Amino acid sequence: MIKRNLLIAILILCSIGTLKGQTASDSLAIVSAQWKVESPQKGLIYKYASIPRLYQGPQSVSLIEVDPGAGLKVDVAVSDKMKETSKIASEYNAIAAINGSYFDMKRGNSVCFLKTDRQVIDTTLQSEFKQRVTGAISVRKRGMKLIPWNKQIEKNYKGKAGTILASGPLMLKDGQVCDWNSCEPNFIRTKHPRSAVATTKDGKVLLITVDGRFPEQAGGVNIPELAHLIRVLGGEDALNLDGGGSTTLWLSGASDNGVVNYTCDNGRFDHAGERKVPNILYITHQ
Repeated sequence: MIKRNLLIAILILCSIGTLKGQTASDSLAIVSAQWKVESPQKGLIYKYASIPRLYQGPQSVSLIEVDPGAGLKVDVAVSDKMKETSKIASEYNAIAAINGSYFDMKRGNSVCFLKTDRQVIDTTLQSEFKQRVTGAISVRKRGMKLIPWNKQIEKNYKGKAGTILASGPLMLKDGQVCDWNSCEPNFIRTKHPRSAVATTKDGKVLLITVDGRFPEQAGGVNIPELAHLIRVLGGEDALNLDGGGSTTLWLSGASDNGVVNYTCDNGRFDHAGERKVPNILYITHQ
């Protein structure tokens, strides 16, 4: 098994290379990690790895892989008030979920464009465009796509059907690293707990969290590191979501109220530190 993992790692390194600041040893650490793998139901795979040294420190990575071809779909859930990801997911009878996009912690509303069907709930603040919002989740009858986003695109989308949730930055598009030069440098470079959604070449959807703020167990990652991680894991398109204390990955039926990553809002390396959020991305049956 070890030899097989090493061979896979070499093939990955040859095919995708590394991003600036990431090394071949980082790619090897991801592929050769001892991943815990479970398949709680058809079309859904949960993976977790604690990697002792990745991106200059320990990392705690959780991933849920979704196969829409197995009768599953992705959607955006909007709560009437801020609640934990686990509570919103349960209310929507979800089978898996991840926290959504950026929001005003005092008012409880999204600060990024949010539209369900033809109803615009929130629009993107100018400060969010300047700092990080360069992508969006688009959910229509044909499925979910990750698309580029800017002021003009937002203006054009206001009257269209479907659900849109803007976020950012958009990290990967068609397997290539996106340009983050328009984003705030400190946001890009600083290591944080991170949440992301990605799609693969064969149509799978990945919900990914990287824990952080625990130097001994989970150092967190910056945006280039997160993009590199997702690329090694097979992501073709990838969008960063709200991170930090909001970072939460949830799986129906799992212990600890379904929270599978190590949430940090309580300051303890456990599953009980969820932050209340206004929206989530969730998986349900078609």
